[in-house]
Amino acid sequence: MPASTLFSSLILVSALLSPSLAALYTKPSQLPQLTYDYIIVGAGTAGNVLANRLTENPKTQVLVLEAGVRSDHNVLAAIVPFLGPTLTPGTQYDWNYTVTPQTGLNGRTFAFPRGRMLGGCSSVNYMVHQYGSSADFDKIARLTGEPGWAWNSVKQNICKHEKIVPPADGHNAIGEYIPANHGTNGILPVSLPGASQAIDARVIATTQELASEFPYSKDQGGGDVLGIGWVQSSIGGGKRSSSSSTYLADAIKRPNLSVLINAQVTKLVKTGTVGGIPSFHAVQFSCDQNTNPTVVHANKEIILSAGAFGTPQILQLSGIGDKADLTPLNIKTIVHNPSVGKNLSDHVLMPNIFNVAGTASLDGFMRDPTLFSAALNQWNTTKTGTLANGIVSNLGFLRLPKNASIFATVPDPSSGPTASHWELIIANFFLCPGGATPSTGSFMTLISALISPTSRGTVTLASSNPFSKPLINPNFLTTPFDIYTIREAVKASKRFASAHAWAGYVLSPYGGLSATSDADIDAYVREQASTMFHPVGTASMTARDAVSGVVDPDLKVKGVEGVRVVDASVFPFVPNAHTQGPTYLLAERAAQLIISSCR
Repeated sequence: MPASTLFSSLILVSALLSPSLAALYTKPSQLPQLTYDYIIVGAGTAGNVLANRLTENPKTQVLVLEAGVRSDHNVLAAIVPFLGPTLTPGTQYDWNYTVTPQTGLNGRTFAFPRGRMLGGCSSVNYMVHQYGSSADFDKIARLTGEPGWAWNSVKQNICKHEKIVPPADGHNAIGEYIPANHGTNGILPVSLPGASQAIDARVIATTQELASEFPYSKDQGGGDVLGIGWVQSSIGGGKRSSSSSTYLADAIKRPNLSVLINAQVTKLVKTGTVGGIPSFHAVQFSCDQNTNPTVVHANKEIILSAGAFGTPQILQLSGIGDKADLTPLNIKTIVHNPSVGKNLSDHVLMPNIFNVAGTASLDGFMRDPTLFSAALNQWNTTKTGTLANGIVSNLGFLRLPKNASIFATVPDPSSGPTASHWELIIANFFLCPGGATPSTGSFMTLISALISPTSRGTVTLASSNPFSKPLINPNFLTTPFDIYTIREAVKASKRFASAHAWAGYVLSPYGGLSATSDADIDAYVREQASTMFHPVGTASMTARDAVSGVVDPDLKVKGVEGVRVVDASVFPFVPNAHTQGPTYLLAERAAQLIISSCR
């Protein structure tokens, strides 16, 4: 997406933005107090759910510390759905992380976007909203020994969380989703695509023509993910629904909630021992590395919701981690836990691009300032049109065949037979993260995403300076299963685009997609693949008696009193979903656990 065209248009309409949130602090000196019942580190997807739920009790005092320096309420690209991809990477709204050179990707390094504003990644992501396979949560329940994490328990939170609303264009959505799977009175608006795209009918026709390999899915939001269907997005009334614009906006004016932005947590402070284990009830933070730190205290708990990179970084800076990693950095180890920052898992994104005929793709629209300005005016007037939609309308989750040769030597790593191995995302334009966009031509991109990876990576400290970025090594495509699956997914994507439904539109593979041999496809993949922006696992949840893991099933940090983790870092493996949906359900259940245990 040409950022120069889009951002110049954003500047022109900046005066149209709504005012920022009230009761939002920007300096530590503005805080009404320095002691609270709960301190939440991170006003992201999960953190804002907790801020809302915990302050429903007017006697509970909560402080939220957010490192970002901006509210999403005055950033147009965080409101207009189609503009979401312009928010990252390389902007003030992004943490601007990069990965270490990836052995499985020819030694390449690239950006790994994470939201750095109110709402976190829910304010900058691509808004796809699902909850994963029911098998994901059932597997978590088995791994942790806690039946409360099973799907039949966790799904009860969907109605509390979600409010399904009509698509922006008001079309009849019968057959595009299953109403019984969704909430109607929750907090977060969710909708189906609100602007038709030229390829929509071809996609659905392909699910009929090639139904055995690419079946139609009536709804991917009810625990059954397999098949290709209509994307459900965190969009309501033509505007992005983030945790900030919903959960936080709903709670921000409560007198028992304080939210401070521009507050980067530098460490948790040990305040004593309880039952012979270290107790942490203080948080140190600073506006920048040239400002003296401020310390705030939590009477009940500190809750880390800093994400799969921020949470392990803060734990390690606090002396909670692998002693072998901390000692060389002159960080005193308070709790030796080698699992902190390990087990990093992410979906792998592989763009398969095709040359297409005519001008029905969105490439021309993205290049033409006149067309874009007209669309922006339409959105501003009616909250409809192309910009009221996300960038894709259809996607699907799929499995390798039962007789795939890889299963002769590798056990199936998916959560179960109803879970997927890979995802197909259909975009009607040139979409290649980190790659140069051609100045001419029309394209379609079929993204093959690895959904059940077996590769695992790490997040470790680069230094003891909390303002230094951590070392992020996803270890992409370093196992036989992962490279096999992404290779087969590339082949399957080409079969999808070869269906009769695409006759007269798809012309030819673009670039390295013309590869046919396994070796050439592997080389193509290792040169093009990158992150799907769905990191999890770096503070993994395990059974109480497990020798590994970072948190217990109640999300309390092992070997520590006073600290919980509530974000995607606790998932033991990456779910069959774009991860904001599972994270919302996690946070809703976590709020219940916290409230019930701290009465």
